[in-house]
Amino acid sequence: MTSPSSSVEEARRDLGQRLARIREQAGLTKRGLSNLLGWHESKPSRFESGKRAPSEHDIRAWCTACGDASAAEELVEKARGIEGMYVEWSKMESKGLKQAQESVLPLWERTQRFRVYSPWLIPGPVQTSSYVRALLTAIRDRRGLIDDIDESVAVRMEKQKVIYGNHTFSILLEQSVLKYRIGGTDVMAGQLGYLLSAMAVPSVSIGIIPEDADRSSLWPAEGFFLYDNEMVNVELVSAHLTVVQKHELSMYARTFRDLAELAVYGSAAREIITTAIDSLG
Repeated sequence: MTSPSSSVEEARRDLGQRLARIREQAGLTKRGLSNLLGWHESKPSRFESGKRAPSEHDIRAWCTACGDASAAEELVEKARGIEGMYVEWSKMESKGLKQAQESVLPLWERTQRFRVYSPWLIPGPVQTSSYVRALLTAIRDRRGLIDDIDESVAVRMEKQKVIYGNHTFSILLEQSVLKYRIGGTDVMAGQLGYLLSAMAVPSVSIGIIPEDADRSSLWPAEGFFLYDNEMVNVELVSAHLTVVQKHELSMYARTFRDLAELAVYGSAAREIITTAIDSLG
């Protein structure tokens, strides 16, 4: 996998290359463009290399100076998308967890095929309300957020209804996920029991990667949600990362496929989950 910020950096470079082509088609040098706009001559270089993100005003001024004002709106939208690719939790959750939960509802509703890999937690589509509450309470306390846990849990549970709609969910869990005590023994027992029930839902496929699987060629990766073939979301310690570059989407899709080959399903997966329940004592 690439580094957390690589998608943002590459997207900025792509935007910079688009700006460079517009400048070159206008027959302008970087210095010539800088003179027209009253900029320091290093400014176009920083934009074109992706080292600095242009503002919306910069993009419109650039395109107008190059005689291609019609290209500005598309590039402004691209720049807005880049700005939203790497969002720190402090910004995303500034108004509470409820709003952060609601922000992804449109994405969940329009996605037809979900591919989810989780090396740490039971993922959102198959969480119980008690498990959700334990997770969100810990996040609230750790990040010092406002207390809107009840509302946030309600939104998260409402999101889960999509598993009964026109969607498919392929979920891969590392076996270790089943052993992490989230919310205490009773909460985990209920969560693992619900996981067994979710396996019976026609739209849901759950695979467990055994701890003794041969990881010589593919070790555990960061957890991710792949929405159709359009977007990947990765939850980092400090931020929420969105991946949209096609070649990176292909990497995540290929990684999911390879991880899926390591997993067990059906009765073998149920046996692993049942053993985890029994171990709770």
